[in-house]
Amino acid sequence: MNIQEYIINDVKPLQVTDEVTVSQNIFSQLTYSHLPVMENDTYIGCVSENDAHCFETGCTLKDVKYALDTFYVKTDTHWLDVLEAFAQHDCNVMPVLNDENRYLGYYELKDILQLFNDSPFLYESGAVIVLEKGTTDYSFSEITQIIESNDSKLFGCFISGYNDHLTQITVKVSAENVNQVLQTFRRYSYVVISAAEEDTYLDNLKERSDYLNKYLNM
Repeated sequence: MNIQEYIINDVKPLQVTDEVTVSQNIFSQLTYSHLPVMENDTYIGCVSENDAHCFETGCTLKDVKYALDTFYVKTDTHWLDVLEAFAQHDCNVMPVLNDENRYLGYYELKDILQLFNDSPFLYESGAVIVLEKGTTDYSFSEITQIIESNDSKLFGCFISGYNDHLTQITVKVSAENVNQVLQTFRRYSYVVISAAEEDTYLDNLKERSDYLNKYLNM
């Protein structure tokens, strides 16, 4: 899934030489939690709406540079990791940088949430399986081969955790032949942490994303 098409530039980034009143005026017109700040052509962080309204009138963003939040994602960041970044930084705007760390624009939370809601990983019925294996021992091609060789379909998978030298991988498969899929994973030395045909794992994912929707109702 290519999410780069969702990078937008509806609001130009602020310059560090701008007075804080510039950011205050923009925040008063929009529902954004943060605004990107540039120093010439270099992205240096975001100013939050809460902070902007606390700064003294007359000072510039350079004067309050210490208060900027320096979060961002790259163009190749997976959409699930982008969604996680929104949650971690409690924001509804996420700056995007390319491989050369040049600012390209930003994602809006509502667009990424829509991807999440429309993903087959979420809406297709099936089983969610959480696997664990050595970080250097697993491969997505092997996981796919195991699932498809048992006449099941793969709806999606992602890295859901690290623990020392182990990696957890969450996969969603069609409901057909789930037991055979699990048995094959075990034969290939994957540890099955959990397997839920009722999609309780996805229910948790939905619950975690619910609070993000508060930004969409501001």
